[in-house]
Amino acid sequence: MKLVIVESPSKAKTIQKYLGTGFRVMASGGHVCDLPQKTLGIDIENRFKPEYVVEDSRKKDLIKRLKKEVKDADFTYLATDPDREGEAISWHLANALDLNGLENRIEFNEITAKAVKQALDAPRAINLNLVNAQQARRVLDRLVGYKISPILSRKIKSGLSGGRVQSSALKMIVDREREINAFVPQEYWNMTANLLKEGTRSPVIKSSFQDYNGKKVKLESEEQVKKLEARLEKAVWSIDKVKKGVSQSRPAAPFTTSTLQQDGSQKLGLSSPQIMQLAQQLYEGVDIPGEGHTALVTYIRTDSVRISSEMQAITRKHILNKYGNDYVPAKPNIYTTKGQNVQDAHEAIRPISLDRTPESLEDKLPKNLYKLYRLIYFRYLASQMTPAVYNTLNVRVQATVNEKENYGFKVSGKALVFKGYTAVYEIEKNDDEENEIGGNLPNLNDGDALKLKNLKSEQKFTKPQPRYSEATLIKAMEENGIGRPSTYATVISVLTKREYVTKEQKLFKPTPLGEAVTEFMENCFKNIVDIHFTADMESRLDLIEHGSEWQKIIEEFYPSFADDLQKASYNGRKKIVLPEEVSDVICDKCGAKMIVKEGRYGKFLACPNYPECKNIKNFVEPVGKCPVCGGDISKKHGKKSGSVFYGCSNYPECKFMSWDLPAPILCPECASTMKIVQENDTTKYVCLNRKCNHTLIPKE
Repeated sequence: MKLVIVESPSKAKTIQKYLGTGFRVMASGGHVCDLPQKTLGIDIENRFKPEYVVEDSRKKDLIKRLKKEVKDADFTYLATDPDREGEAISWHLANALDLNGLENRIEFNEITAKAVKQALDAPRAINLNLVNAQQARRVLDRLVGYKISPILSRKIKSGLSGGRVQSSALKMIVDREREINAFVPQEYWNMTANLLKEGTRSPVIKSSFQDYNGKKVKLESEEQVKKLEARLEKAVWSIDKVKKGVSQSRPAAPFTTSTLQQDGSQKLGLSSPQIMQLAQQLYEGVDIPGEGHTALVTYIRTDSVRISSEMQAITRKHILNKYGNDYVPAKPNIYTTKGQNVQDAHEAIRPISLDRTPESLEDKLPKNLYKLYRLIYFRYLASQMTPAVYNTLNVRVQATVNEKENYGFKVSGKALVFKGYTAVYEIEKNDDEENEIGGNLPNLNDGDALKLKNLKSEQKFTKPQPRYSEATLIKAMEENGIGRPSTYATVISVLTKREYVTKEQKLFKPTPLGEAVTEFMENCFKNIVDIHFTADMESRLDLIEHGSEWQKIIEEFYPSFADDLQKASYNGRKKIVLPEEVSDVICDKCGAKMIVKEGRYGKFLACPNYPECKNIKNFVEPVGKCPVCGGDISKKHGKKSGSVFYGCSNYPECKFMSWDLPAPILCPECASTMKIVQENDTTKYVCLNRKCNHTLIPKE
C-alpha cells in the first residue's frame, strides 16, 4: 500500500477515486505546523530563524495518525498544491513525519487520473528555494503585523491590525477618497446635431460637435453654447469626409487568479473570497451525480496565461467540430504573461475537459458553482477562437457658415460582420458607439447634403475617478505590484472585517477608522504604506524562488523598520480620538440618537447627553445564524473574564452558545455544533465533537 498526502479532504476524495486500491490518500488539513499564535516566534538575533510549533491538539493527533500510516506504507508521496505554499506544507510534513531527503514530492496542474499517474512516475526532492520564498513572506508579514498591530491598538483603538500588503491596499482606498474630496468639478457642454439626409426619408443622423475650422474645441459655458447655436442656425450642412474601414476585436487571454477575481466580481456579482472559495471547489472536485467526486478546472492560483500545446490542439479540434473552420485561427493564439512578479510554473485557469460543457452540469451543480464554471469554460474557449470583425464608419459632418467659418461634427458607428469569439463570450460594449451601421445610419458619401432637424445641448460636469470596486482594486493592486493574486481575497476580507472600509453601491469607502489608521501609518511607517517600496519588496521576495538568500532581504529591511517602531512607540503622540459613530437607535429616556461606544466587553450603545442622561443599551451586531433556531448570532464577551463567545439573540428562549464562530447548520453526522474555519481562502465547517471531527465545505 502506498500513501499519498494532500491538503484537503475534498482533494483526497477526488484523487482516491482515480488511484483506487493499492493507494491510500489522506489530508493534512493545510499546514501541520506554523508560527506560534501568542509570541513572535522569530529569533531576530539568529538571522530571523522561525520557530514552528504544533499548537492545535487535533493537528497533533493527525500527525500521530500520519506517522502510523507512513510506517505501514511501502512509500509516501507528498502531493500538496503546486506552489510556494504547497511546497512549504510538504516540507513541514517531511520534517514532522521523518521523510527528509526522499524524492517523494509530486505535483500536478489538474486533478485527473492521467495527470496524477504521470506525477507518480516523476517524484522529485522538495524545492527548498520555493520553501524559502514562502518562509520569507511568512516571517516578514509576521514581523510587520506582530510589531505594528499593538501600536495601532494603543494609539487608536484596541483590536486593530496592520500588515505589509493590507496597509498599502488600505492607503490606495484612502488616497482615492482624498482625491474625490479634493476634486473640483469643471463645467462642460455636449452638443448634438440631429440631421437628415436631403431628399430622402432617412433615419436621424446623430452627430456630436468636435471642432472649429478643424481645430478641436471644448464647450465650457452656456454663453459659449448659445453663441454657437446662433451661428449654426445659419449654416449649410453636408458630409465632409466618409472613412470606412474594418476593425477586429481580439479575445482576451484565459483567466489568471487576478483576472478571474476581476471578471467574477463584475459579471457574477460575487466577492473575491466567494470566487476563490468556489474556484477551490472546482479545482479539488465536486460531487456530480452518477460520477462521484470530480475535478473540473486546473489549478486556480496562477499568474500564467500559457496553455499547453496538447490542450490547444484538443481545443482547436473542438472549436472546428462545434463552430466551424472560420472560428479556428490559422495559428494557435499565444498570450504573453505581463508584469515583473510573474509565476509561470502552471497553465492558465481552464476547464479540464471541453466535453464537460456547462450545459451538461447546469442541473448538477449549485447555482454559483455552475456560474463560475461557465465563466471559466467560455473565457478559455473564446481565448482560442478567431477575432470578431466589424465594419467601421467615421464621418466628419461640416456646418459651413461662410468661407472662413465652418464647424465639424462627428458621426461614428460599427457593425458586426463576423462574431468570432463573441459567439461564446460576452464583451463589454462601448458607450461612445451609439450608432450601428445598417440599422440606424443611411448610406453616406462625401459631399452629401444634409438638413438640420434640431440642436440639443446638455450641461455636464467633470467627475473624479470613482471609488474602487473589488475588481478595480484587484486590478490596481496587480498593476502596482502590491501583494500576490492568491492573497487579494484575504486582504480585502481583512479590510472589511477590521471595519477599515465599508461598501456603498459595491464600492469601497474608507471609514473614519480606516482613514485614521492610514494617517498614522503615513506618519510613523512611511515605507510600509509606500506603494513603490512595497512593490520593490515583492520583486525581491520573488527572487528568493530563484536562489536569493531570504535572510539577507529581511536583514536589510529590519533595522530601519525597528527604528520606526521605536519612534512610533515613544514619540509622545497622544491617542487618536475617533469621531463618534451615531446609531439609528433612539434613547428612550431623552430622545437623542444613541452613539456606539467600545467598552471592555465590546460595543454598547450610550446616550450622547452623558452625564445628564446615563442610559446605555446592548449593541447587537449579527455575525451569523443560529444552527438551532435560525436567529441571529452575536459576538459577546464574558463579564468576568472578558473572553469572546457567540450567543443566540433569542436568549433566553434559545440558550445556544459557542466559544467558536458557529456554522449555520449542525453536523450531519452527529448533530453537534460545527465551527467556521477559513483555510487557504476556503471556508470549511468543522464538527466540534472530537470523536466525530466531520469536515465539509459549504456548496453555497
